[in-house]
Amino acid sequence: MCLFYKPVGIPEGFHCLGHYCQANNQPLRGFVLAARANHPDKDDHRPALKKPVNYTLVWSSDSGCYFWLPNPPVGYKAVGVIVTDEAEEPDTEEVRCVREDLTETCETRERILGVGSFNVWSTVPCSRGIWSRGVAVGSFFCSTNHNKADMNISCLKNLDPTLQAMPNLDQVHALIQHYGPTVYFHPEETYLPSSVPWFFKNGALLYRFGKPGGEPINSTGSNLPSGGQNDGSYWIDLPQEDEEATNNLKKGNIESSELYVHVKPALGWIFTDVVMWIFCPFNGPATLKIGLLTVPMNRIGEHVGDWEHFTFRISNFNGELTQMFFSQHSGGGWVDVSDLEFVKGSNKPVVYSSKHGHASFPHPGMYLQGSSKLGIGGETM
Repeated sequence: MCLFYKPVGIPEGFHCLGHYCQANNQPLRGFVLAARANHPDKDDHRPALKKPVNYTLVWSSDSGCYFWLPNPPVGYKAVGVIVTDEAEEPDTEEVRCVREDLTETCETRERILGVGSFNVWSTVPCSRGIWSRGVAVGSFFCSTNHNKADMNISCLKNLDPTLQAMPNLDQVHALIQHYGPTVYFHPEETYLPSSVPWFFKNGALLYRFGKPGGEPINSTGSNLPSGGQNDGSYWIDLPQEDEEATNNLKKGNIESSELYVHVKPALGWIFTDVVMWIFCPFNGPATLKIGLLTVPMNRIGEHVGDWEHFTFRISNFNGELTQMFFSQHSGGGWVDVSDLEFVKGSNKPVVYSSKHGHASFPHPGMYLQGSSKLGIGGETM
């Protein structure tokens, strides 16, 4: 089940764009944006916001819950849906539609509710790269069409390129001090992280196609090839003829390890993503899980130089942690703050790193890539 909320206490001059929805088994923690025109009193035949022409009833429940889609004027887009407890069509003053050049396309993300053919989803901008300008409104989309083909709401578009809402460097340091996650490695982990300079200084070699032997790498990596494309001509590997150095490199050196931080805007720059990268010199062999049987695999999954990352997402409105992304090799997923574990007495989330593979997870346990009967296992403590 889920709960629907109508925003109240909207400041004077601002207007509702849609209602908010979330599952009822989570703490109330979401948001939905309100909007106002920069020059509301200006005599403009195409103002930024306009009332809808009327509404279309999308669906109603037996318990008296009605879902209304605003029908925008020509040249405008609806960016949310409203919910009422009456069969009478809502007043057009309830919401505003947005001029289409101030909107971006959006898509569904997670299904929040399903009742027969009726479904409710959260929404996100379709384009979500660093410089993408689609702003998540916090509203929801609903339809009686299972394939979601008729996506008839949009998100907002940020036209300000200055990144004024982003934290400065001092604020980034403060956020990391306050929310920086703690990584727990498996108690039987063999292949621990190190810093990149330690990896270079302790025997990693630069190899070139067609040439025997490898070249030592400066601790700063200044003699590594740069520019161009990855055409396979160069690669970094362990020393082939020095078993002691190879084994030492594989084990890593946790005392030297560092987290490498990449800060970037997200979802129209209303959030800040703090991406934390960790480097392990070696990724160990995978584990095959067959029913109740666990079979260590000799070499499958092994590789030199294992970069893994996790991301914590901060609201630029209030500085609060909202979500974390846990990377798992070529995949991963976002986890809401309500489902995170925290170091006792702190605001620091816990990251569990899988044995040998270093994939990150929000909780301890056995995680499978594949079916429950046959898959590659990632075990955390």
